[in-house]
Amino acid sequence: MFLLHGFCLSRVLFGSASTNCFNPVFLCLACDSLFKNLQRLLSYLFIFNRRKNAGILPSLEDLLFYTVAEGQEKIPAHKFLTALKATGLRTGDPRLKECMDTLKDTLKKTADGVTLDRHLFKKCVQSNIVLLTQAFRKKFVIPDFQSFTSHIDELYENAKNLSGGQVADYIPQLAKFSPDLWAVSLCTVDGQRHTVGDTKVPFCLQSCVKPLKYAVAVNDHGTQYVHSFIGKEPSGLRFNKLFLNEDDKPHNPMVNAGAIVCTSLLKVKEKAEDIVPKCVFSCTYCSCLISVFLQCFPEGTDMTSVLDLYFQLCSIEVTCESASVMAATLANGGICPITGERVLTPEAVRNTLSLMHSCGMYDFSGQFAFHVGLPAKSGVSGGILLVVPNVMGIVCWSPPLDKLGNSVRGIQFCLDLVELFNFHNYDNLRHFAKKHDPRREGGDQRVKSVINLLFAAYTGDVSALRRFALSSMDMEQRDYDSRTALHVAAAEGHIEVVRFLLEACKVNPSPRDRWGKTPMDEAMLFGHHDVVTILQQYQENYSLPAAPDGQERTEKSLDSLL
Repeated sequence: MFLLHGFCLSRVLFGSASTNCFNPVFLCLACDSLFKNLQRLLSYLFIFNRRKNAGILPSLEDLLFYTVAEGQEKIPAHKFLTALKATGLRTGDPRLKECMDTLKDTLKKTADGVTLDRHLFKKCVQSNIVLLTQAFRKKFVIPDFQSFTSHIDELYENAKNLSGGQVADYIPQLAKFSPDLWAVSLCTVDGQRHTVGDTKVPFCLQSCVKPLKYAVAVNDHGTQYVHSFIGKEPSGLRFNKLFLNEDDKPHNPMVNAGAIVCTSLLKVKEKAEDIVPKCVFSCTYCSCLISVFLQCFPEGTDMTSVLDLYFQLCSIEVTCESASVMAATLANGGICPITGERVLTPEAVRNTLSLMHSCGMYDFSGQFAFHVGLPAKSGVSGGILLVVPNVMGIVCWSPPLDKLGNSVRGIQFCLDLVELFNFHNYDNLRHFAKKHDPRREGGDQRVKSVINLLFAAYTGDVSALRRFALSSMDMEQRDYDSRTALHVAAAEGHIEVVRFLLEACKVNPSPRDRWGKTPMDEAMLFGHHDVVTILQQYQENYSLPAAPDGQERTEKSLDSLL
């Protein structure tokens, strides 16, 4: 505050850079103005301190209470918790532990055990006020989380209706799963979480563990050391083929050969107990013990221990909910979003996502990168670990697999996801017509769009209007008075703007605002007779579009917009 006022006062004293500022008369006036501003500043500071000491200025806790209470003097605890869940946060979030513990203890001491007044509410939330304020101000990566998750639920239901695929039966433990199981869970980089379906049913990670252990290896040893044993290129072969590249290395860490070598690089503090029956992988030892393949490992590697650990890692049991936090950690640059703890270096995460993008989906990797454009890793248990960098991690799980070993429902969900949202790595984030961007706050974006459109019409800026039309902006958007760009252009008498909106954009020539006025009424009121003539001529030939509301109209010719 003092810095701001100091800057203002210096401008009053010295004025602009012209020589007039050194005129004695001007200096006297400037000094007089300076003292007046100093007096006003001291007055403001006095009032500010009085209000602060009196508790008149609301704190963040007060503002949060007023937001949730909606004018009531007390709020039920369940209302606060419901509003909290609507933001995407959960009551079990580790970051909210102090708040939830205090809330629980406070409710035990209240008369009804249900409601909180302002004082008690402030006591409960003050330990986590920054996170809570961020949530209720919609400052998370997905501002309108409820709207976003409603779309996710629709995509889930669409994929649920799919049939086909076969449950993997070459591993007895996997063959026991029902083909009807289907779950989707997501976690954003801000810790917003959503689950739908059979998300609490545990399943084995299988190949979904490969990117995680590669990330740990790079985190521990660095990129150069790890890739002295493993390549970075797609193999073009089945994931379980033990082939090496021309440098006698496994092609990448996402195939079995590379994953086994990667396992040998992990720093294991204690010998893990066997959690998988030996019969499950005893036959695999034979195919692994190949003299050329053994040369890929660091010197002194105990192959038996490496293979034990490899199969144990593949057999780690997770749920969709817990696995989504792993995916979100990769999306968040290696920082766990619900604890704030850094578990992987940025270098390890970047390398992992790059390899997931090019090699993560077995023989479908190229198709997946083309259509979905996001890093992902699938496993024969039916899981797909999907990462939207800097936004969220998503885990889909359904046991039935296609002929390439990927979950049938999971693949469809991923395809539908990038069809609806602009999550594809190469989707344009500034100019898009059909896709939603959940990272933008819808209301604010629409307000900016309307302001830009109407201001261009007001100033007669046809070039700006042409850009808006080419970017598929709705040229019939209305402001709070239901006035359109055509209303504004007609009132200002901008003939070229009116002609462009009517002839190129094919807008309705006679929309009515909140007072029932049409653009022609505006033009007549302000005496723009040329505009009236244009509107009359166009109205004679205009007919409403045949397509009903909510459906996309026929694309306009680009030539008419240029």
